[in-house]
Amino acid sequence: MLTGKPLAVVRQRVTEELRDWIVTGRLKPGDRLVERELAEEMGVSRLPVREAIRALESEGFLETPSPRRVLVRQLSKTDVEELFDVREALEVLACGLAAERAGTQGLARLRKSLDGAAKATESGQGTRITVANNHFHDEILAVAGHRLLLTMMQPLSGRLAWLTRQNEHWHDLLTEHRELYEAIASGDPERAKASALAHVRVNREVTLGLLFPA
Repeated sequence: MLTGKPLAVVRQRVTEELRDWIVTGRLKPGDRLVERELAEEMGVSRLPVREAIRALESEGFLETPSPRRVLVRQLSKTDVEELFDVREALEVLACGLAAERAGTQGLARLRKSLDGAAKATESGQGTRITVANNHFHDEILAVAGHRLLLTMMQPLSGRLAWLTRQNEHWHDLLTEHRELYEAIASGDPERAKASALAHVRVNREVTLGLLFPA
């Protein structure tokens, strides 16, 4: 229940929860969102739900084909390819910077996050694995320590997390993340960039194959 809290806090919580439902697959492309039903389920008024829907529409998660019909957006192949184009450019930069700037504390953060991803992978629980893998990438971004890059990534983070969820080759992802960690830990920016580039391109191929099979 979120009643009794300031509207801005409630709106943010509702937005985050709806985004999480889409990223983790609880809400799937084509599913319809009904304000009244969501408000009842979340224990809030319809206003923060309405505002959350607007926010998620601007993020590219939802679409409104008619005034009273809100759907989880079905991304086209072009949408997914463009997201990977952007992810490739930004993630390669982030990993190169992380290799330069991580230091002992930064590497400890990445190691802890990687260990969490390993435990999640062994659990076989899709939602837990998705959260852990996304956290690993968030930690790389934090360790990179580039404020403008962080600002640029924020509007895309939800959709990029959704892309991560599509690839259920979880043990392969863990192997790639371990290789990425080792590349960053080496302190060699070019090695880290190369590892990041390979990681993104493998995931592009796998995800496109899963979402748009020939």
